[in-house]
Amino acid sequence: MKRYRILVADDHPLARAAIRSLLEGDPSFELVGEAANGKEAFQQCGELNLDLILLDINMPVWDGMEATRQIKQYYPQIRIVILTVSDDVADLFTALQFGAQGYLLKNMESEHWISYLHSLILEDAEFSRRMAGKLFHHFRTRNTDDEIKPDILTRREREILKYVGQGFTNKQLAERLFITENTAKNHIKNILEKLFMKNRSQLAAYAVQYGLTM
Repeated sequence: MKRYRILVADDHPLARAAIRSLLEGDPSFELVGEAANGKEAFQQCGELNLDLILLDINMPVWDGMEATRQIKQYYPQIRIVILTVSDDVADLFTALQFGAQGYLLKNMESEHWISYLHSLILEDAEFSRRMAGKLFHHFRTRNTDDEIKPDILTRREREILKYVGQGFTNKQLAERLFITENTAKNHIKNILEKLFMKNRSQLAAYAVQYGLTM
């Protein structure tokens, strides 16, 4: 069984200890590094061959947002989850804009933490749907005058976006549209570039916002 290598960054030692204890209870996860601020987390990325980083949103030196921006610029393959005590959707959206894949509330039950991390690692479709639903309320209150409208997309790309919004994985997309998984991946890459977005969660939210999931 593959073990996913994780680094935890939080300026509170007790918080790191609690997360360490939580992760040690699941054989899928291996905690290989800890950091007290975002810059320390960034500095360890080149040494630890990480799969996932858990970043507290409020830290000295570099906070979670700045650390996400820097890490994603140099290590785009590492998945990032932002940790916070706030359920402010604006924070969630900002984290996703910087390239984070997820968002965990510190007061969530421990079993929810583990199931969330598993869903994130495995790109579970239900996770994508929940993420899109939460972002939808934020999108409804934003001024979309300066956003790129779906008209820029081809008919095929809009079809792809529809299924991304419904939480389909690349494999499921390929099966539904009778294309290869690599072709599905290339379509998504092109859509991300056209819409100036960074990840599937943003695409899913965009699809919900413009009613493309029906």
